Amino acid sequence: MSKLALKCSDLNLACAKGDFIIVKKISWIALFLVLFLYSISLYTFYSSIHYLWKIAPPGYVLVILSILAFILSIVSFMDTSTLFAKIRSWISTILSFILVSILLFVVTLTSIFSGAKVLLTTTQSPDQHYTINFYKTDAGAMGSFGIVGELQGALWFRKAVYWESKIDQVELQWHNNHTVIVNGHTLDIGSGETWGFQSE
Repeated sequence: MSKLALKCSDLNLACAKGDFIIVKKISWIALFLVLFLYSISLYTFYSSIHYLWKIAPPGYVLVILSILAFILSIVSFMDTSTLFAKIRSWISTILSFILVSILLFVVTLTSIFSGAKVLLTTTQSPDQHYTINFYKTDAGAMGSFGIVGELQGALWFRKAVYWESKIDQVELQWHNNHTVIVNGHTLDIGSGETWGFQSE
């Protein structure tokens, strides 16, 4: 009977060690996920201002990932092995809570005030290397209407390359494999050229 009790206690101790290792990993995962989400959110803000490639997934995906990071941060409080582990849990929790709040605010605000965005046409370069989607945008009372052209990349990656206000149609002609003429304006996609944003 004592041997059986000893085996059970060894098994319980092994399970407890395994649970501790899992919680410790969750603690690190939460911290790295929060830092990753902050960096990708800041880059998204920067790329919006400077018309660079937007590599972040859609806003709702960022919100879901930030909520997941918050939940993992709460779970990481089970790791009480060291003072650093407790501090790490607090940092992850506070940062993830702030991030969830900011992202929910931004996603809600943009969904209310961004206005309608309707796909007008999609064009591809003659060699099929570049794809540009042109959308009609209407900010309603918050601004004017116009068209925006977004160069499509892999996955959800995209880059705004063309903007023209107070117009609702697109006339396209490809000059070569990397140069497109949009409503009489020449745009060299291959060199990273954009049109219309400098005047905004």
